[in-house]
Amino acid sequence: IGDYYADRQKWQSAVTYYVQGRNQERLAECYYMLEDYPGLETLVHSLPENHKLLPEIAAMFVTVGMCQQAVAAYCKCNKVKAAVDCCVQLNQWNQAVDLAKAHNMKEIDSLLAKYASHLLEKEKIINAIELYRKANHFLDAAKLLFKIAEDETKKKSKPLRIKKLYVLAALLVEKYHEQMKLTSKSKAKGKRQEASSALAGLLEEDASTMDSKVVDNAWRGAEAYHFYLLAQRQLYNGYVDAAMKTALHLREYEDIIDPMDIYSLLALAACANRAFGSCSKAFIKLESLENVSQDEKETFLELALEIFTKHSAKDTRSGKAECTNCESVIPDWCTVCPSCDQKFSTCVVTGRPLLDYQFWMCQTCKHRAYEQEIGSRATCPLCHTIIG
Repeated sequence: IGDYYADRQKWQSAVTYYVQGRNQERLAECYYMLEDYPGLETLVHSLPENHKLLPEIAAMFVTVGMCQQAVAAYCKCNKVKAAVDCCVQLNQWNQAVDLAKAHNMKEIDSLLAKYASHLLEKEKIINAIELYRKANHFLDAAKLLFKIAEDETKKKSKPLRIKKLYVLAALLVEKYHEQMKLTSKSKAKGKRQEASSALAGLLEEDASTMDSKVVDNAWRGAEAYHFYLLAQRQLYNGYVDAAMKTALHLREYEDIIDPMDIYSLLALAACANRAFGSCSKAFIKLESLENVSQDEKETFLELALEIFTKHSAKDTRSGKAECTNCESVIPDWCTVCPSCDQKFSTCVVTGRPLLDYQFWMCQTCKHRAYEQEIGSRATCPLCHTIIG
């Protein structure tokens, strides 16, 4: 009777008889023709696992773009590859990746690459970063974040926003380091190999990392914008000597921050600090920059004439400190000892070189600060990790 009604395309009447006769194949066809997709879902739930009808019903769901229902049907008959393919076909990449991860599929890396390129084509870079991060591809995520940070730098975006992007990218690189160490530990066999497993992880990491610049200089961008913001805060709060010392340290980051911004800030801080020798050097540098227009050069020249006709180009006061390595007396803003070439770390709280034997070090970003300066802080000034 069901066939009689189905041949005459009276699907609703046919359903009644097919349900009574338990003809599941024709029932699925009728539900599809009636566009009764909840009925098809109910049928999937009622069928036993690995039933021959499940792939056919899944294919019906795919044709109308119902990805979740199609995946459920494919998974019930253990056709995970078909389920992943249908997710890709319907652009449900997130679900495809989750499925591949859940079932430990070998194709997950190629799937990730396809999904990431799909997102990048649509300029959904943040989504691509989140995808890589979820899949533990930390270095790929970091590279994309560094690219965004560089683009924002070119656009002259807010420095705080750029610093946050660089910090996020560097934190992902730190996670990549941890992942490589853990991978090597799991490969290590026996207690003798455990001691060298961390070193093995680093060696393996170096061997597998094509872009060593990203890994080796992960925190450089974050440092640059941290000290750039710090110098301006110190200057506006009236700590002109501290601002000048921080600005002097910024000269090491000309590859990240526009040199014009660095030396303009240094000239301003040095002038406010009455260190006219340092101010004069900053003006000379500004006038010699290649990307400075003729009008800007003339403005710098006029301003320099106005300052240095009233004041001689000498630093009236400069603090001295002792090198921790060779005990030579050096300027207290010096980051490298002229006598022994000892390089000093920079305090992330004050911007001054660290000339103490004892100091505080962040467990996450490994940056340092004077112990007396960090005492009142709840988080690391650079990476904002909570201080334990």
